[in-house]
Amino acid sequence: MALVFIPHAMRKLTNGQLETQIPGKNLREVIENLEKEFPGAAEYLLQDGNLKPGIAAVVGEQTTRQGLLHKIDDDNTEVHFLPAIAGG
Repeated sequence: MALVFIPHAMRKLTNGQLETQIPGKNLREVIENLEKEFPGAAEYLLQDGNLKPGIAAVVGEQTTRQGLLHKIDDDNTEVHFLPAIAGG
């Protein structure tokens, strides 16, 4: 299972819940199961079957370069979805 930290913009879908345990062997399965528990989550995170532009996924301690195929190695692996920050 992954320990998924819910981004601020998605908390309306989770009734304000900050984190949740979600099963999955890779990031795609985690998002699919997150969608089952919190409908609308996939729409926030995905576009055309990939992470939306402007959304980064951090699995464990590294930003994923494997996208949705990034493996979830063990229980309580932290997953963070981070929106891009723009400005200058």
